[in-house]
Amino acid sequence: MWVGLSRRFAVLVVLLSLLSALATAVYFVRHVTINTDTDDMLSAELPYRKMNAEISRLFPQFSNNILLVVAGRTPDLADDAAERLSAHLRRSPEIFDSVYDPAGDPFFRQNGLLYLSKQELIDLADRLAEAQPFLGTLWKDPSLRGLFGLIGQAITETVSAEREAKQKGETPGKAPIEIATVLDAMAAVIEDQAAGKFTRLSWQNVMQGKTEEPSDIRRFVLLKPALDFSSLQPATAAMSKLRAVIKELNLDSEHGVRVRITGSAALAQEELQSVETGMGYAAILSLILVASLLIIGLRSFRLFVAAIVTLIVGLVWTAGFAIAVIGPLNLMSVAFAVLFIGLSVDFGIHFSLRYQEETSLGQEHASALERATRSVGGSLALCAVAAGISFFAFLPTDYVGLAELGVIAGTGMVVAFFANLTVLPAVLTVFPARAAVRRPTGFGPAASMLPFIRKHAWPVIWGGVGFGIAAGFLLPKVHFDFDPLNLRDPKTESLATLLELVNDTQTSPYGISILAADLPAARQLAAKLEPLPEVKEAQTIADYIPKEQDEKLDIIADIGLLLIPALSDPQRLPRPSVDEQKTAFENLRRDLEQLAAASSDDTVRAGAKRLHAAMAKLAPSGNIDSDTLAELRESLLATLPRSLERLRDSLQAQRVALKALPDDITQRHIAPDGRVRMRVYPEENVRDRDALLRFVNAVRTVAPEAVGAPVVIFESSRTVIKAFIEAAGIAVSCIIVLLLIVLRNIRDSLFVFAPITLAALLTVSASVLLGLDFNFANVIVLPLLFGLGVASGIHFVLREREASIEGGIVQTSTPRAVVFSALTTIGSFGSIALSSHPGTASMGVLLTIAISLTLVCTLVILPALMAAAQRRSQ
Repeated sequence: MWVGLSRRFAVLVVLLSLLSALATAVYFVRHVTINTDTDDMLSAELPYRKMNAEISRLFPQFSNNILLVVAGRTPDLADDAAERLSAHLRRSPEIFDSVYDPAGDPFFRQNGLLYLSKQELIDLADRLAEAQPFLGTLWKDPSLRGLFGLIGQAITETVSAEREAKQKGETPGKAPIEIATVLDAMAAVIEDQAAGKFTRLSWQNVMQGKTEEPSDIRRFVLLKPALDFSSLQPATAAMSKLRAVIKELNLDSEHGVRVRITGSAALAQEELQSVETGMGYAAILSLILVASLLIIGLRSFRLFVAAIVTLIVGLVWTAGFAIAVIGPLNLMSVAFAVLFIGLSVDFGIHFSLRYQEETSLGQEHASALERATRSVGGSLALCAVAAGISFFAFLPTDYVGLAELGVIAGTGMVVAFFANLTVLPAVLTVFPARAAVRRPTGFGPAASMLPFIRKHAWPVIWGGVGFGIAAGFLLPKVHFDFDPLNLRDPKTESLATLLELVNDTQTSPYGISILAADLPAARQLAAKLEPLPEVKEAQTIADYIPKEQDEKLDIIADIGLLLIPALSDPQRLPRPSVDEQKTAFENLRRDLEQLAAASSDDTVRAGAKRLHAAMAKLAPSGNIDSDTLAELRESLLATLPRSLERLRDSLQAQRVALKALPDDITQRHIAPDGRVRMRVYPEENVRDRDALLRFVNAVRTVAPEAVGAPVVIFESSRTVIKAFIEAAGIAVSCIIVLLLIVLRNIRDSLFVFAPITLAALLTVSASVLLGLDFNFANVIVLPLLFGLGVASGIHFVLREREASIEGGIVQTSTPRAVVFSALTTIGSFGSIALSSHPGTASMGVLLTIAISLTLVCTLVILPALMAAAQRRSQ
């Protein structure tokens, strides 16, 4: 009756369908948003999520932020780049609500020396005391004249001391500066300049005289961007501004600096781009593959057009429903479009081929539509219900991400069923097919395969049992990938940067957060946690109070008495002329020759020879030109003034008390209600599942309400696995009941279910053999497999029951419909596998494997079971 109404009012139905689809498409484009927060994939009512939400409420500065990792070739370059970048970004308060540069904070500039160990500070004090004349002279004359003159003076004193000691038979005394270290540092810079490379001498390294650590050349700047949540990509303005500023300030490798962007807002932004690109390409490729298979399978351009129009209209309707009812899409539900394309087309294929079969038997258009509807309408309805069950099975679980996908895709099955019994008949009526020509409607390969299977039914059945048993042995080896970072695209800058920071205690995203009632309570917790072997460090705001302050302040005061007057002298020598600088250059070359010849220290002698050779490369003709000299001045002295100013500031340290800490620090550790946030870091690499479990369990024995990335990963994996078991149980139970009700035969119900069960076992074993882990995205595959796999079985069994078929099911359109509907589904899901986004790609790969195995099992095992049953009943 319904199809009859669509046929009678075909033009109206087509016009209303197209107009409603157009209006829905406009609505979708204007309102679509995507939530990339993987935490929101799980129910907000879970206890750990409630605690996480509480911490986010109390400390909003840790949510939706951008972290800049500024790495310089030297510490000086990193410091300078971070300061310039921070200053520039603070000029755009409309884009960045806050810019936090911890190392550049005046508090740490002034009191940084207090955070050294006492011995480190003593060693630095000795070194600075010896270098006081050297630094004082450079403060007055920060030029090549001053630098080369000082080096020359040090060389003269070194050579004189060596000669005097040699005459007396004594060991030479210590030079006023570590001459070998300075010579090597200058030589390295000049060698780079001669080779055409950007280079700068690190005066921080020269003054501190320590081995450079990776952390010394890296700075962090934390930004709180103003996000536009009305946009599909809320951080677009902030990310665009950042990249423009980085380019404007020449913060690139050519200038000795690398700035990388990460943080939750950046991760979400690039995740959106990855998902959009991946799913966009997947949807286009899916349509192309489905269209190609439709042309081959339907063998009729008019049927093809009708099926494609129906498919697109149904897809747009489903998309509109998703935005109107669900709201923002998540990283799983964005796959609804490809899933709809792959599954909805099955309805069109079965209906169209049955319609084609009827016309090939001589039926008129109206009669062919009526007979096709009567024949496949019921089975299509059952398939829609079965598929809907597998999607809706996640609704009672805490896995909100897949539950939302289930609602959209499950409703999409209803929409697909409605569209294929409304829009498809109407389009076929408006553009009727040509007069039918009688021709075989069966599927060629089935004509030869199915008789063979039926003839050898028992060997085929026992072969299936053997494969099932073998697959069962692989079940214990199934692995679940618990880390949500593995669902993201590792090629994005934000994730690649984050992964590099994982092993850094201070920056690792795998720290655990705990809320303590107050600071004494936090200290007590830290005292209990730090002895645990799984814990590397437990930090509270109290760790910002330096230890042994009195002794350290005395040491700093002693250094200050020597250096502050020298570094505060307002009298500066006038800038030297070019000729004076050239003279200083040549004088240093002669002094180096003298040192190389006279020094008894192999290291000093080697350093002198190296620097002399490097200087010769800059002036091969013996006379350095003005441009090269100007470049040399920048290479050697560009960072000197700021380094001396920082040193002077650090010598004015004052006692640090809790109340004296800057607001930026206090507000990151103490909530407005007085509760204290503390961080606990792991001893092991918790990207290993066993290490993560040990760490989380150890911390929770002391602090049960602990949260943070490790706890989220631990709890979310448990939640997802539980959701998978619940959904699979719901799907299997409901589908079995559905089969029993519809088929009204236990044997036929088991026949339909057996190939699906074998396909599920083979899918799991294939994941083991291919090294394809189950994860937060692809766990939907097995529950979905039962819902989709049962469809082909239903078509087979119901068509086989039609006793009027001459030559059996082989001569009908059903085998062709089953094969091509499966192929279009495989093609559609296979397109997801090509996505650059690992999460959606893994879902596509496993779905492709599952549907392929389901098709094979249905075409092989089901006919064998039916044939064996027929023989036994005869």
